[in-house]
Amino acid sequence: MSLFSVFNIANSALSAESVRLNVVASNLANIDSINPVNHQPYQAKEVVFKVNTTAGSEDGGVKVAGIVEDQSPPQMVYEPNNPYANSKGFVAKPNINPINQMIDMISASRAYDTNVNVMNTAKQLLVKTLTLGQ
Repeated sequence: MSLFSVFNIANSALSAESVRLNVVASNLANIDSINPVNHQPYQAKEVVFKVNTTAGSEDGGVKVAGIVEDQSPPQMVYEPNNPYANSKGFVAKPNINPINQMIDMISASRAYDTNVNVMNTAKQLLVKTLTLGQ
């Protein structure tokens, strides 16, 4: 593996973590959203990563395999005056746990920062390599 492939691997991680941050932002933005058409609550989403290896290589970056909806049941909250309440007065609210979302956001942010540092370190090593002949 060359030092240049470090940039490709770290860049793939930056892209993947950026998608993860966007999904967390979407989940938090829709924490109280209900679809007005079918009266169903917003389903939390999660990013699934997979290894992105090239043929004949053991190392590789990461890529987003997909974004899946959380299949856990919605939270039933008693709000009899809510227009989306069922006949018993319960409203189905999104299955989003804000604490888990914040943990996911911090984890994605730290992973992003780490990969930026990897790229900066690789850049410094390449610059030092170029100055060896001087």
